[in-house]
Amino acid sequence: MSSKAAWRTQRERSNLPTLRLMVWISLSFGRRLSRLVLYGIALYFTLFAPRARQASRPYLQRALGRTPGWRDHFRHILAFASTIHDRIYFLNGRTDQFDIEVYGAEILHAALAEQPGALLIGAHLGSFEALRVLGRERGGLAVAMLMHPDNARKIAQVLAAINPAAQNDILPLGQPDSMLAARDRLDAGHLVGMLADRGLGEDPKHLAPFLGQAAAFPLGPWKVAALLRRPVFFMVALYLGGRRYRIHLEPLADFSRVAASEREAAMHAAIERYAERLSQHCRQTPYNWFNFYDFWKTS
Repeated sequence: MSSKAAWRTQRERSNLPTLRLMVWISLSFGRRLSRLVLYGIALYFTLFAPRARQASRPYLQRALGRTPGWRDHFRHILAFASTIHDRIYFLNGRTDQFDIEVYGAEILHAALAEQPGALLIGAHLGSFEALRVLGRERGGLAVAMLMHPDNARKIAQVLAAINPAAQNDILPLGQPDSMLAARDRLDAGHLVGMLADRGLGEDPKHLAPFLGQAAAFPLGPWKVAALLRRPVFFMVALYLGGRRYRIHLEPLADFSRVAASEREAAMHAAIERYAERLSQHCRQTPYNWFNFYDFWKTS
């Protein structure tokens, strides 16, 4: 089995009743008090989840430029737990709990002024929910996510436990009307997001330099972008600790201007730009990338 699909075989340790309890505690007692639980969770996973720690090591070593220590693994898991916890507040409209900086919004708005809708390509880096809620509440932009059906079902269950209305922002891929649904959202001026740092085992890949070594990135999200013929932006909402997030929106490609004969080359070039931007943000905020498996392993 390809290691690129190894993330699909890893069982989630959380469950919906526990999540619902955490939602109640967080909304009833506030973010500062409920965050205290996260330190115990991070310590538990640092000590008793060796697979995640071992998979975290090759990434942290590249991102930090040194051998990671125990504290690095703890900070990595704590950052992950923090973004999951903050998801509760973002999806319930509690954005007043956070200090959020935004870079690149003017470029996105300029692209939207030329034609409706744009695609946002992200990664398991930071918090997508921070970007989605910010777009809806501060920019007047609705944001939907395209994802594989298995992931869509799992995420819908999580969203139902946090805020049922948020399920409407999930568009499953692989359905007969998937592209039509995405196109309709784009035509209505919405943003449609995809994460492009995980693929299914059978998905075709493109090798691109990432943190000093070639890594295989799935072509699927870029084929979707080429079919939908919209400008594509790199998106990331980085967790900086405490209540601070920093959002970056950076242009990657504009498939509305690419001829059919040039699409494949344009997709490869976009993936390489994506990998370069991902590398830079991982080095600047190394504890924000949450792919807990060996991303570079090829067999």
